[in-house]
Amino acid sequence: MDQRYEALFTPWKVGNVEIKNRIVMCPMGGTSLFGWFELTGCGFDKEAAKLFLERAQNNVGLIIPGIAPLRDTFWGKWLWQNPKMFDELKVFMEEIHKTGAKLFVQLTAGMGRSWAITELIGPLHKNKFTRAILKPILDTGHELASPSPQPARWAPDIICPEITKEQIHEIIEAFAKTAKLCKDAGVDGVEVHAVHEGYLLDQFSIEFFNKRTDEYGGSFENRYRFAAEVVHAIKESCGSDFPVSLRYSVESKMKGFAKGAVPGEEYTEVGRNMEESERAARYLQDAGYDMLNADNGTYDSWYWAHPPMYMPENCNLEDVAHIKKFVDIPVVCAGRMDPETGAKAIAEGRIDGMGVARQFLADPEWITKLLEDRLEDIRPCICCHAGCFNFSSSKGHYNTQDLSDTMGLARCAINAETMQSKKHYIKPAKKAKNIAVIGGGIGGMEAALVCAKRGHKVTLYEKSERLGGVFIAAAAPSFKEKDKALIAWYRREIAKYPIEVKLNAEVKDISGITADEVIIATGSTPNRIPIPGFDKGIQAIDFLLGNKEAGEKVTIIGGGLTGCEIAYELYLQGKQPTIVEMQDDLVTTPGVCLANTSFLRDFFEANKVPVHLETSVCSIEDDGVVVKDKNGAEFKIAADSVILSVGYRSAPLAEKGKHVHLVGDADKVGNLRSVIWKAWDVAMKL
Repeated sequence: MDQRYEALFTPWKVGNVEIKNRIVMCPMGGTSLFGWFELTGCGFDKEAAKLFLERAQNNVGLIIPGIAPLRDTFWGKWLWQNPKMFDELKVFMEEIHKTGAKLFVQLTAGMGRSWAITELIGPLHKNKFTRAILKPILDTGHELASPSPQPARWAPDIICPEITKEQIHEIIEAFAKTAKLCKDAGVDGVEVHAVHEGYLLDQFSIEFFNKRTDEYGGSFENRYRFAAEVVHAIKESCGSDFPVSLRYSVESKMKGFAKGAVPGEEYTEVGRNMEESERAARYLQDAGYDMLNADNGTYDSWYWAHPPMYMPENCNLEDVAHIKKFVDIPVVCAGRMDPETGAKAIAEGRIDGMGVARQFLADPEWITKLLEDRLEDIRPCICCHAGCFNFSSSKGHYNTQDLSDTMGLARCAINAETMQSKKHYIKPAKKAKNIAVIGGGIGGMEAALVCAKRGHKVTLYEKSERLGGVFIAAAAPSFKEKDKALIAWYRREIAKYPIEVKLNAEVKDISGITADEVIIATGSTPNRIPIPGFDKGIQAIDFLLGNKEAGEKVTIIGGGLTGCEIAYELYLQGKQPTIVEMQDDLVTTPGVCLANTSFLRDFFEANKVPVHLETSVCSIEDDGVVVKDKNGAEFKIAADSVILSVGYRSAPLAEKGKHVHLVGDADKVGNLRSVIWKAWDVAMKL
């Protein structure tokens, strides 16, 4: 092992529990051992258990599964009322302990205003009649209950009801009863979720959200009373030596409702600022918490707790390291942590543990590979949130995530096997075949790898001089270092298997290909819009690949994800981007996580990047763009260059047939997740 990482592999303690190394697998939505989205009541989640056992066998020190709601989302049953589930948990804990790992169960008081209301649930809640009918199955009033009446984060036209003191006391009692069942099942500790990320307990602690006049509102002590009473109840039930961690946000990074503060921005904190956090951390420690599992942010500034690729690595480290000065208990830091920086911070005593989450979804063996000096073999998480947490929202829309996605969080866009072991798995082929894969982009490479692992003989054809396809362009911006690493990882993986790679080998007609099966992965081509001067514009892919340069003043036609990322990159380069978009918001496509899109929206607003919504393009001229706003008024935007980002259409080399299969954008234009998962769907059937 490289000496740079030695500090990560030193033992430490949380309370009386010794943990073998400093790497903490942080909780993620969808990884609850008790089921994330149970329609028939809580039940032990065997898929999540399999996920954790595999990571435990690969040298993780402490595992904290995703939130376990104390009260089931459906049917209103309390978690402690299901003893069978804890019997299954006990058997599972015996297997975890055989690996030397420790595990804390994370319990949540609820989401309050942060509950991700979907497009389906929103209208049902707003209607008194349907809300009453729905209540025995799904009590939206309970799920949305907040410290004070206020707009829901995902649906500002819905006002959350004020939680009652009776409900608060029920929750505190449920924490104690459930924690005791966890302890009896052999769980090493529990984590309270959370004075963190703007969830219910955090809403109580933040004066901006908490307008109560009883003993749970007003003064500092009153606002933190709920969280303090929770740990008191757990300790009384489980004993003072049973570890209780707290998920904790150091600062809220909030400017207002649904308004976050991006890194480097000067703003007035309306949530928990550092001065209050210094006091709160000590107060919560003295209340009985044994560890702070810390980062920053709320759902209003979600990109701090769920950092997309636009956020800097180790984005929360300085704030978390600062708060450690005010407590005596261990402090874990999460948020795009890289192992070298994490190890250095631990060695210097600035933090006690390094929290990592989604890298465990991308590669379950990454710690083992780190120990074995095989860093190049680690499949990197690219912070896309496309498979693990693609809760998406835009102006006038609630969470637009598909219901099947909501039920299946914690999957991974780049690792199709994660939390999908019954759907995606390597099974030897009944008969080895000769398979030709046309197109060496991500879809083609993934299909080639799965086919080769199953025992087929694979030939991969790529028309250019290198593998990567259109993803080379997608990975071009300066903030896409993990995307570049993913391409390099794919190229190395391809070289490990008996896959014949033919570069500079454009296939124009598959009739000349000798193969039992042909997989077409030839991607897509840019759309054209019928406007005068269209050819004066630069296609997004040409700009990203460096084939054409942009001037200082650049207008981007299209405010989807690609257009916004180009505008962001241009701003980082010191240029002056302007975005023109026909929709009423940026990045309206479902499936793009709000953590990612809200960063871009907040960044452009904070840095005064001009954004023209509900605006269409009339013509592109030599010195700018003529556009028309929603009222029909035309005006001109001066520009040295115009970049076109108006979508793509599939460009399959051949049609589907008995032995011809389409994957990736050649089948249907999508994202990296749809490309990779479709490659598995096709390759597993051959």
